[in-house]
Amino acid sequence: MIFIVFIFSYIRTNSFSKIAMSEKISLDPHSLLILQELQRDSRQTVQQIAERVGLSPTPCWKRIKEMEATGVISGYTALVNRSKVGLDLLVVVEANLSQHTEELVRQFERAVEATPQIVRCLSTTGQADYILTVLVPGIAEYERFLHAELFKLPGVTHVRSSIVLKEVKAEIRLPVEVGTSTPRAMLPAKPSRAKRSA
Repeated sequence: MIFIVFIFSYIRTNSFSKIAMSEKISLDPHSLLILQELQRDSRQTVQQIAERVGLSPTPCWKRIKEMEATGVISGYTALVNRSKVGLDLLVVVEANLSQHTEELVRQFERAVEATPQIVRCLSTTGQADYILTVLVPGIAEYERFLHAELFKLPGVTHVRSSIVLKEVKAEIRLPVEVGTSTPRAMLPAKPSRAKRSA
């Protein structure tokens, strides 16, 4: 069973990012435990999460709302098994552009965002300018997509396709862990407020 979705991300590009640039504080162990629980099952009630992380419901709710407001939690969604909806073919595509002007890059990335079959796009170092993840029902559909969509993306001069035989791992949960040995997640600090108690 393969799930394609991305739920959590650290600091998004929004008005809070300006705060993040000037001052940051660490997420405490309770907040990290809340993230673990939400990634495990976001349908849990605040009461259930609070019991699992060792908080009362009100401080737990406040932490969740704070992480939502600052972009640590970027949204909630359903996990869809792609094989159950007929998206059996996963293709990893390496794409190169003819040039790297700001305008062409912007056009390419906008076109990618508007193409639903491309579920992930990474700008990378190395031989490829971009690495794309494409989901389609099968080989015939990918061939049509290749000629009708991929080759026509702005600036694309070369495409290399790799058909995925098996997904060995497709983890969507971020490795947020409570412990001194792991890097600490960073949360934008709020302007001059008294420190909250757990």
